[in-house]
Amino acid sequence: MQPASVVERCRTIGGGVSRWLAVAAALLVGRLATATEPAADPAFFTERVLPILEARCFECHSHGAAIEGGLALDSAGGWRQGGDSGPAIVPGRPDESLLVRAVRHLDPAVTMPPTGRLPDAEIATLVAWITAGAPDPRGGDSPAPRGAVDVAGGRAHWAFQPVADPTPPPVADGAWPLDDVDRFILARLEGAGLRPAADADGHAWLRRVSFDLTGLPPSPAEIAAFVADTSPLARARVVDRLLASRAFAERQARRWLDLTGYADQMGTSNDVFAEHAWRYRDWVIGAFDADLPYDSFVRAQIAGDLLPAAGPEERAAGITATGFLVLGDVEIVAVDKHKLDLDLVDQQVTKVGTAFLGMTLGCVRCHDHKFDPVGLEDYYGIAGTFASSRSVHKIPVGVWSKVNEVELPESDRQRAERLLRAEEHAERTADLKRQRERLDEQRRALDGRIEKAVEREAARGGEPAAEEDKPSVLLKGERDRIASEIGRLDRDITHAEFFAPRVPRAFAVSDAPAPADMAIRIRGNHRAPGRVVPRGVLRVACQGEPPTMPPDASGRRELAEWIADARNPLTARVAVNRIWQQLFGAGIVRSVDNFGTRGEAPTHPELLDRLSTDFVRDGWSVKRLVRRLALSRSYAMASAPPVAADPADRLLARMPRRRLDAEAIRDAVLAVSGRLVESRGGPALPLEIVENAGGLTDTVNPPSFRFARFRREQEFVRTLYLPIIRSAPQPGPARLREVFDFTPPATFAGTRSQTVVPTQALFLLNDPFMKARAADLARLVLEARPDRDGRLAALWIRVLGRPITAEEAADAGALLDSVSAGSADEPAAWAELCHALLASNEFLITL
Repeated sequence: MQPASVVERCRTIGGGVSRWLAVAAALLVGRLATATEPAADPAFFTERVLPILEARCFECHSHGAAIEGGLALDSAGGWRQGGDSGPAIVPGRPDESLLVRAVRHLDPAVTMPPTGRLPDAEIATLVAWITAGAPDPRGGDSPAPRGAVDVAGGRAHWAFQPVADPTPPPVADGAWPLDDVDRFILARLEGAGLRPAADADGHAWLRRVSFDLTGLPPSPAEIAAFVADTSPLARARVVDRLLASRAFAERQARRWLDLTGYADQMGTSNDVFAEHAWRYRDWVIGAFDADLPYDSFVRAQIAGDLLPAAGPEERAAGITATGFLVLGDVEIVAVDKHKLDLDLVDQQVTKVGTAFLGMTLGCVRCHDHKFDPVGLEDYYGIAGTFASSRSVHKIPVGVWSKVNEVELPESDRQRAERLLRAEEHAERTADLKRQRERLDEQRRALDGRIEKAVEREAARGGEPAAEEDKPSVLLKGERDRIASEIGRLDRDITHAEFFAPRVPRAFAVSDAPAPADMAIRIRGNHRAPGRVVPRGVLRVACQGEPPTMPPDASGRRELAEWIADARNPLTARVAVNRIWQQLFGAGIVRSVDNFGTRGEAPTHPELLDRLSTDFVRDGWSVKRLVRRLALSRSYAMASAPPVAADPADRLLARMPRRRLDAEAIRDAVLAVSGRLVESRGGPALPLEIVENAGGLTDTVNPPSFRFARFRREQEFVRTLYLPIIRSAPQPGPARLREVFDFTPPATFAGTRSQTVVPTQALFLLNDPFMKARAADLARLVLEARPDRDGRLAALWIRVLGRPITAEEAADAGALLDSVSAGSADEPAAWAELCHALLASNEFLITL
């Protein structure tokens, strides 16, 4: 082949001319070299080995181009140190050297170069060199890997600095602040030449605080009591009442569930019910209701099964809390079970990073973080604790897996109650079986009668009788009816036996029998293990020495203790920032799930630290923090128009107007229409309805759910208690969630998007739920007062939480007259007016 044709061929292949000439040179050197050349001679490396490395490897494994997998081959120190898989070469032992295994293509997960196997002559050259001890005259030092994680330098970022306890700054207007919170806010405003907005009026404040704390509007009675209370403690009494209500815990729980990927469905691709998921949801509600200290809240969800407990109920609560780690989008139908295990570990690391630490850790499965001082050692150090835990297991049905289930300990009272229920259930099941036996006897008797009737009819020959009047036909119809009833009883019996009362279970984790450190997965490939890293924590967030992981346990408890430690610079800040967002519409750090270098800097860093310090000092009490913020002067400001000097309101010169989220919209509609029904929790999926559960005896697929019928009360309970489905639009009574930006249950997010699209208006105007509730509201108003003015006043207070204006009363009266054609009391006219108010911006927005 002529030189010109070689160059042309290289251009056709697509590689650079210089690269392919280097390959040709390496091949030429390989052909001309004699077998008698000593491999231990440094010249052997320079003349024969180095050209191969330059031509075949440097494109991906050198500082001049890239360092894939952390392996650099442009220095002796590079191959000695190795990459993610450890040292690339073991001098004197080629068969144990990863480099040789890679170029021989012995392992499909690690093949180098990826474009094709090296010629045998080049492999033989590398083997000879390594056999001779791999002499490398380039020296032993390796340049520092480009882009290596600088943990020490990374601690300069504000989020990794220790939490401070700053003194509130002085302010010019000393009469305005009610709390140190207000001093921090006012000082920034005064520094920018701004003034805080005027105070919101009482009705607006009451509606705001009611929705923010409970997700529900104030009732007419609550509004009247607040207006009548003229004492300085009026607002404090309101806040205390709201904090003491179960509605507060329900509201907080719904916000938290957005960070967990919670659903009542196992995985996404199949309709497999997660029959125990509701226990975790109810545990979260109970934790907020009891004001469980936030550090304990953290520990329980990571390691509740490993914590000491005072009794069986506390032990059961700790186990249930670890549902946090497994109630995500688990692909239980995955064929590759090893990949399933590591995908779930990845989900657990990501969820812990997002929810508790405000860090994006998922990308570190494949490589060091591109922006934050977080490396593979951090990710796999944390992942090792979860890989040392039982989270999912294969079941003997097809290719399916299932999330780990744990039997919950019972108190004596709970056990006695369950046994009583089981006895009653067994009697009902036995009665079903007795009914089936009686029907089976009737069917057998009919079979005999039918046989005799057919014989008699055949003996009579052509007796003139209509076909449907023949005795055999009538008897067969009766037999078919009985057979259908037997089929129904069979389904009822199967359902009753499947769902018989048993020892309660929860989706939870437990320690694996043989905890171990985890190997890095090269580029995140579950079948490409690299070097093993010790279990650990996020190094950049360590204040002092990291915890020591026990050899005989997963390390989840140690990880939980480290996260919940008051010295952790992230945990309290992230929690306080989330609570601030709940009340003020945006966090002090607006990127509430990302405190890393690509997240937003805090608008009031000193305030964030002071609140975080006080949060810990106050026993990590969520209720105390919420109370403090809700009673601040800053929270009481009116939602005035933005000012030109601060259009995004980052300095908080006013309160923002905020649209209610999906749950608050639906729950508020139920509340003002008088149809909201209290629930104490329990299963969201109505699986006790026989038609809703299928495949209970299937030996190929696990049992599944469908929505043939809902419980009647589910149309009226809070949205929190409705089923959450991943594989389809939100069902039945929960359909409003689908329209108003509900967080997809396969994700973890502390902030919901807020869209404004035509489908939302169309839903509010046309959905049967909205029309039915408008009619309910109209009936309430008509029954409350005999006169139009009284009814309009009551309607405005109930729906909008404020008195009606004269102009609004005139407009409403005109609407009633136009719809009812002069009959102002006609229910249809009032239903139209009520529907208009329920779809109005003011109803959907807190001021």
